[in-house]
Amino acid sequence: MLSSTERELLLSRIRDIPDWPEPGVVFKDITPLLLDATAFATAIDALVGTARDQTGTSRIDKVVGIEARGFILAAPVAHVLRAGLVPLRKHGKLPFDTRSVSYALEYGEATIEVHSDAFGPGDRVLVVDDVLATGGTVQAAAELVEAAGADVVAVSVLIELGFLAGGDRLAGLDVHALLRL
Repeated sequence: MLSSTERELLLSRIRDIPDWPEPGVVFKDITPLLLDATAFATAIDALVGTARDQTGTSRIDKVVGIEARGFILAAPVAHVLRAGLVPLRKHGKLPFDTRSVSYALEYGEATIEVHSDAFGPGDRVLVVDDVLATGGTVQAAAELVEAAGADVVAVSVLIELGFLAGGDRLAGLDVHALLRL
């Protein structure tokens, strides 16, 4: 969990961009957080903490990063946990055999895919992304993981947009948000 000081630090490094990528959407820009070494380290440490048990031992074999900002967060998390990193990409971006899932976004539709050999049966997986909005992307990620016979141990996001109720869509998943806005 974040201390109140850490929470304030992270909040102060997230900027709102109104009407992007389309009118009516307020985009949460995490670039200022990434630029601040202390804020970035604080976020990564907190995300790593959600993947450890009470003794501090990692419960994770693979960390999924969801395109694109999820990659930035998932890579250092996987490194610290000594876990493999699995990129979930937009349709058509992966060069090998893939599995895919289509889903609804808060402002459109999308398809994500993963290499068909990314997970082994029983792999324990942490899904990492920057923002949990409507829950569609995370739900699609969980479907891809589970279709391969792996288990989603937890989902960790930097920001949850509570007013969109995306967490409600993810019943049965252990979801952790560093910040709920």
